[in-house]
Amino acid sequence: MASISAGLALGTDAVFAQDEETNVQNLPPVEVVAPAAAPRQARQRGPTREVRQVRPRTRVYVYPTTPGTSASVDVDKVPASINAVDSNQIRRTRSPDIADALQQYVPGLSINEVTGNPFQPDVQFRGFVASPLAGTPQGLAAYQNGVRINEAFSDIVNWDLIPTAAIRSATIVTNNPAFGLNALGGAVNLQMKDGFTYHGAEVDIMGGSYGRIQGSAQWGKQVDNWAVYGAVEAAHDNGFRNFSSSDVRRFYGDIGYRFEGTEFHLNGGLANNFLAGPSTVPAELLQQYWGATYTTPQTIANKVGYLNLTGKVEATPTWTFDGTAHVRGFSQKTVDGNPTDTERCSVPAGFLCFGDDTTPAFGLNGLQLPDPFAPDAILSQIDRTGTRSTTFGVSGQGTNSDQFFGHENRFVIGATYDVSSTRFNATSELGTVGENYVVTGSGVFLGRSGVPTSIGPVSLRTVNQYQGLYVLDTFNVTDRFSVTAGGRFNAARITLHDQLGTALNGDHTYNRFNPVIGGTYKITPEVTAYAGYSEANRVPTPLELGCADPANPCLIGQFLISDPPLKQVVSKTVEAGFRGTKELNIGSLGWKIGGFRATNHDDILPIPIPGLTGFGFFQNVGSTRRQGIEAEVSLKSNVLQFQASYAFLDARFLDALQVGSDSPFADADGNIQILPGNQIPRLPRHLVKASVEYAVTDAWKVGGDALFVSSQYFVGDESNQFPKLPSYTVFNLHTFYQINETFQIYGRVNNVFDNRYSTLGTFFDTDDVPNFTSGGAAFSDPRSLSPARPRAFYAGLRARF
Repeated sequence: MASISAGLALGTDAVFAQDEETNVQNLPPVEVVAPAAAPRQARQRGPTREVRQVRPRTRVYVYPTTPGTSASVDVDKVPASINAVDSNQIRRTRSPDIADALQQYVPGLSINEVTGNPFQPDVQFRGFVASPLAGTPQGLAAYQNGVRINEAFSDIVNWDLIPTAAIRSATIVTNNPAFGLNALGGAVNLQMKDGFTYHGAEVDIMGGSYGRIQGSAQWGKQVDNWAVYGAVEAAHDNGFRNFSSSDVRRFYGDIGYRFEGTEFHLNGGLANNFLAGPSTVPAELLQQYWGATYTTPQTIANKVGYLNLTGKVEATPTWTFDGTAHVRGFSQKTVDGNPTDTERCSVPAGFLCFGDDTTPAFGLNGLQLPDPFAPDAILSQIDRTGTRSTTFGVSGQGTNSDQFFGHENRFVIGATYDVSSTRFNATSELGTVGENYVVTGSGVFLGRSGVPTSIGPVSLRTVNQYQGLYVLDTFNVTDRFSVTAGGRFNAARITLHDQLGTALNGDHTYNRFNPVIGGTYKITPEVTAYAGYSEANRVPTPLELGCADPANPCLIGQFLISDPPLKQVVSKTVEAGFRGTKELNIGSLGWKIGGFRATNHDDILPIPIPGLTGFGFFQNVGSTRRQGIEAEVSLKSNVLQFQASYAFLDARFLDALQVGSDSPFADADGNIQILPGNQIPRLPRHLVKASVEYAVTDAWKVGGDALFVSSQYFVGDESNQFPKLPSYTVFNLHTFYQINETFQIYGRVNNVFDNRYSTLGTFFDTDDVPNFTSGGAAFSDPRSLSPARPRAFYAGLRARF
């Protein structure tokens, strides 16, 4: 089998920065060294001597099969769906968020703005989620240059921290347990640029609607065996909703050295972002004003700094070793204005109660709080959290390409170790809400209150230790038929240390081996069939373990109360399909069609508590199933770029369950009954995508894209009784003109027809806060929606040097 060097430079020596050419469904090319032939002896008089043959190199397209850099295999031998997005497609979206490019170009992947911020979307793929919102069950792993970037405390993925301009390629790896924890539905695998793959300099500046101003600059250079790359990005957006301004600042850099099969990189990044997260808003307010918000402030401050050292050594012609050592520091502070369950006591008068009018609300000193508010004040609260995590990790991997019984074979063995320490704090300040739905704090903080205790200050230290050992082998039975088998053993230990008492103390261990087996068959040189089976797991997060007692509910994602055990989630997936490519006179044609079925066992969901707004607990809820079909066709040439896809998803509960809900169909106790076969909310069943770009001239290109998302059930309507959130279709247009070799101007119109739609819906307690737009009457519509951005215009200038 050929030796694959996935990070080799293929860039040009031209002075100007060049766009990297990709093919075979948007994968960047790599160099391949042909197998070494047996040395031959030259005929000559005297002692014989060996004549060394030069091993030819060629370019192929490979796909990652492990987080390491040297384990990619020929794309035709991957027993799973192929989903890739290249840097040209990322740039075409003109978005500082990689999630926008993933939604546009990956079948079955969609996003919604559950936080109400365009820089922090939920990414949903095959019914699994990678979300920045704490408390969301995370079913996708995320990797950047081989390092897992799901945050330690709650496995969230902060898309705003990823330096989009520095991404060389993004792949969605499915049906592969080698990517470790949380890869139930797959792994988002991001490979970054370096000075070997990117040469030159580029500056990009754009501005437009809603105060959007963004810019990026990147530079890469190779000098002999050394290479350097750097990228900086900044964006400001006022938002189309009240109190929704955001600022994003990011940096990424890489220094590399390469010599005769040995390659080392030191790369790292920084980000400092301030984001407004206005979240969902009652439908009645949206009917009055599309930019409305509900109970602000709602802000998030994210900071990150990370440093990675990677190395790769071609020890022999058939053995390659690579390793990574990394450190990551993450900080998040949230401020969230909310309705409160604090109310005035009936007895004793002049004091505050919690949950009802007789249960005392205590202060930080343990005494019942007197009522300091005006008689007509509407009580509310400002919840604040602080999370600081430090993660250290190392990984190592060996790849062998020796033949096995005369057949090509690729064997990979690897190990990972990560340890994270997190400090989490939470407080709740009582306040009042005004007619603009702004919550004003009073300086009065809640102590541990409620029966059972459900709110109060939290100070928690957690330690996560994750270890993994994986093995994969791809064996060519024939030139057409390849078999892949292997697995990964995951070991996790999570300890919780309560800094204010003992209720949160806990020590939890989880172990599991996840197998994989699959095969590919090349029906013709242009058509490949694939099939595979795999298992994956995720362990409960410290956040979930700290809020898993139904007798002691907590404010989901914020106030942790107790530490009962939870089972790990295990997903068993089978997928199969066909894919192919064909070179036509008009360009390269690519297509694929496939199906999948994933069954989760001991799935974990947040369970709301009736009568306590925002309160609940995490619980294993039995089995759930996600199955579907994905199809895509693409055409790529110098004149035309076209891509269209369709995805069907059927996601259902398999076991009966009773949960609390603000649904109007809840019973007198505030519960709804989930029955086997009920669909899982917030997951659309149909996704249709299309994008096209046409070169009118060599310098001028125009294009557009369209997205159709079918209806979906509201979060909180797990019993499927309430009418669905309506489907929506959105169209976008773009164009650019290459003035000369250096300068390019471009423009983009998003949501061309100014469609007013919502990407997510849930329910809220209509009695919490009055509807000030109707004279202070109670809300009558229980729907709370996440509104999408109206029509927006953008224009920019790109310069390459």
